[in-house]
Amino acid sequence: MAEIFGSHDNLSIEQIERFELENNIKLTERYRSFLLKWNGGKVRPNLFMISDEQGPSVLNVFYGIGDMYDNLTDFIDIMDERLPLGFLPIGDDPSGNVICLGTKDPYYEKIYFWGHEQEPEDPDDMSNMYFLANDIDEFLDNLFEDTEE
Repeated sequence: MAEIFGSHDNLSIEQIERFELENNIKLTERYRSFLLKWNGGKVRPNLFMISDEQGPSVLNVFYGIGDMYDNLTDFIDIMDERLPLGFLPIGDDPSGNVICLGTKDPYYEKIYFWGHEQEPEDPDDMSNMYFLANDIDEFLDNLFEDTEE
């Protein structure tokens, strides 16, 4: 089980609902629970497999809601018109790639990796999107440690 640390101030349901309203987004129930419990932060273990070709990457941080450096609202603005429609940036790796949550069907609740090195001209082109997990809980369960010392 992944351990989350360095998370931010606790959130209320009201704060999450206000965030949804301000950003015109409906968060998934599992992700809402994750935010209520942690509100972003760093995680240990922090490695995940992108794909067989891409190999592993490091989860740098999960974004949170509120007055903080890794603010979800800031990253929604930064990634606006860069991510396919219906995806929310929820974290990143040290290279500027983004972990995304699907907020609309057929990707609802699924976690994807968005690779900026292969960023297409058309943001709805999914060629740089890699499926990671069916939901945030499965993504956390799939994280692993570097065993090569």
